[in-house]
Amino acid sequence: MAMERGLYVGPRLRRMRRDLGLTQADMAVALEVSASYIALLERNNRPLTAGLLLKLAQTYDIDMAALGSGAAEDTARLQAVLKDPIFAGLEWAPNDLTDMATNYPGISEALLRLYTTYQEGQLAFADREAGTRGDEADDASDPVADSRRFLAARRNSFPTLDDAAERLAQAVGSRENFTGYLRERHDLRVRRVPSSFMVGSTRRLDRHRQEILLDDSLDAASQAFQLALQLCYLELGDEIGAVLAGGSFASESGERLTRRALASYAAAAVLMPYSAFARAVEARRYDVEALARQFGCSFEQTAHRLTTLQKPGQERVPFFFIRIDPAGNVSKRLDGAGFPFARHGGGCPLWNVHHAFRTPREVVTQWLELPDGQRFFSIARTVTAGGGAFGAPRVERAIALGCAAEHAGKLIYTAGEAGPGPEAATPIGVACRLCQRTECTARSEPPIGRQILPDDIRRTSLPFGFSDS
Repeated sequence: MAMERGLYVGPRLRRMRRDLGLTQADMAVALEVSASYIALLERNNRPLTAGLLLKLAQTYDIDMAALGSGAAEDTARLQAVLKDPIFAGLEWAPNDLTDMATNYPGISEALLRLYTTYQEGQLAFADREAGTRGDEADDASDPVADSRRFLAARRNSFPTLDDAAERLAQAVGSRENFTGYLRERHDLRVRRVPSSFMVGSTRRLDRHRQEILLDDSLDAASQAFQLALQLCYLELGDEIGAVLAGGSFASESGERLTRRALASYAAAAVLMPYSAFARAVEARRYDVEALARQFGCSFEQTAHRLTTLQKPGQERVPFFFIRIDPAGNVSKRLDGAGFPFARHGGGCPLWNVHHAFRTPREVVTQWLELPDGQRFFSIARTVTAGGGAFGAPRVERAIALGCAAEHAGKLIYTAGEAGPGPEAATPIGVACRLCQRTECTARSEPPIGRQILPDDIRRTSLPFGFSDS
């Protein structure tokens, strides 16, 4: 342990003594020192010597590093908090935070709790304001929010479905393909028919004729997914129901939407079985396009599957995923990497997922930094749905897949990176109302709690001028 400045741990020594139910006199007797010396130590008028630290550890059976580790953790937490742009302009010496955490641990903890409360208040304020403006319905009556909450709480990982789907994939493999398995196991024939015959459906189970009908405008990856999905409804209903029973839903629609999400999860797990897929992602360094070709899936299906690889004992890089349309509307989002998605309103326009439409079907990369200093690495690309015939409607969206900066080195997209590295990360915010970066030229709304100047005569590139107070 570093002793250059002396080990002053008075407040922590006092807290430890009180936790043990001892008086200063009791501790003095046990350590063979005077009670006044204990008092001096607790007031940080004397440093803790190496000999006394050793005696403390032996007498009270504590880790010798325990007295100092708490201060180091608090210092790191304070450093992270003070990176928030709301503290811009404040100055402190390099050792101030260490002194604060060491000498005043109670006040340090109070400040950390206060900042946490401030963050929660910001989110609640944004939610309430969004409801007032009518941006989004309240979660209690929003089935999409209901379903997202269920998936997010479980990090979009369902090992029981992965295991069941892997067994099902092996059974399908023994019959060569889905068509053969469905015929032999369920006496169902697969038939591909024109879109006009499907009347808006992509898949239909006709029990009367013992047929599964597929829209023939679907590409190969989509046809395989639809057959896997139908098979999961036929054989994995109990497993899906058991997972669903572990949640509570505010509406029947929320429960139905979640059931659909779980069935789609199982279908993807049949097409990309966990064990084989987990080995492949390591071998191919998370190259989404290469993985998609290997398993016969689409880019989006593969990117989505990458967010689910958190099976205990076989975890891979945790990813987050988002899908947006050209207007910025979010149609799907999944978080397994701790990324703070905006619950209401648009995302940050500086994130290149919004720019991916300029370079269709090209993978673009970006390092991101949030206001609290967290860094992430993101890839984005456009994907299409529909089409398949002349004049058929086609929908273009953009998806982003990302992970925390510490995992980015495992991705092929950072190998031999010629562009800017993490030190040149793009500063983004969760949403304009929650981002305190007042110098952002892309801002669409002022941040909560900032006073706007009555007459802004400064730089016209900034949409808002703020007072310093």
